[in-house]
Amino acid sequence: MKTIIISGEKRVEIIEQEMPVRKKGEALLKMVVGGICGSDLSTYRGKQAYATFPVIPGHEIAAEIVDIDENARGLKPGMLVTVNPYFNCGKCYSCRHGKVNCCENNQTMGVQRDGAFSEYFVVPAERVIDGKGLTAERLALVEPFCIGYHGVKRADIQKDEKVLIIGAGTIGLCAAVSANIRGAEVYMADVSEEKLKYASDHFQINGTILNDHKGAIVEAVETCTGGDGFDVTVEAVGLNSTFMDCIDGLAFGGKIIQVGVGKNNVDFPFLMIQKKEMNIYGSRNALTEDFDEAIQMISDGTIDMDALITNEYSYEEAAEAFAHFDKNPNAIKTLLKW
Repeated sequence: MKTIIISGEKRVEIIEQEMPVRKKGEALLKMVVGGICGSDLSTYRGKQAYATFPVIPGHEIAAEIVDIDENARGLKPGMLVTVNPYFNCGKCYSCRHGKVNCCENNQTMGVQRDGAFSEYFVVPAERVIDGKGLTAERLALVEPFCIGYHGVKRADIQKDEKVLIIGAGTIGLCAAVSANIRGAEVYMADVSEEKLKYASDHFQINGTILNDHKGAIVEAVETCTGGDGFDVTVEAVGLNSTFMDCIDGLAFGGKIIQVGVGKNNVDFPFLMIQKKEMNIYGSRNALTEDFDEAIQMISDGTIDMDALITNEYSYEEAAEAFAHFDKNPNAIKTLLKW
């Protein structure tokens, strides 16, 4: 079978591998559609905090079951499914207390361990999630949606709260949709006018902020909140500067949701944590219940994520797809099709 690997910085190859052999308790899956995640792009650029070369990318998954044991969940060959890609150890403190998404020894497919971008792959059957009839393209959007959705749930965003999301990429937009369904007033900041226009045209955004100069967020506090600050700020970029923007834009007594992943340290006046009595929520991965809820919301029309998709390629064009995503900052979600 053919497999996509990232073999080094800005090097994507398709190699031949043996077909995987399913063991008892595992499911053999045939890849159908996969999304290129921002973390895959970071790996491609050599800037991923968790990955090392070479690695098979891919954890935004729509696949067909080829073979699986009989099971109580009714999963059968031929069904379209997605996968919870965050492998937890089951032994650490967080796992023992049910917080498996932030396992101390977490291994996410395509990052700390090989991912799904092969013609066939195997995973523990317990990680397979029924797609409930969603199309493969929509199923591939479930995992990235869950990243933003889990963070919004963590901070328990409430109706009419003013929420500032910094970063109009896939995760930022998913956080915006998640805040919207809770009745929040959502503002989005980014350095790209084109991305902000895309967000306004395709998603329910109350206002946008072009974050192209120092002080833009402080100015937005005045124009958008009358000087009060935002009840919640969401960092969905992974840069020192955007984390500081979240602090600057936050109301006294507000909440920060940290979703973006970055390698660098940040130096800031930590007195602000005490002064504003701010709550900082780290948000990592998602839970299977988040996947189930997302699939239900897409299925019943509560949310529509189709506008996230901006580019589609055959999996055999993976090198071209990664290169285009790397060079075009206004691309949102790139899908590969098998």
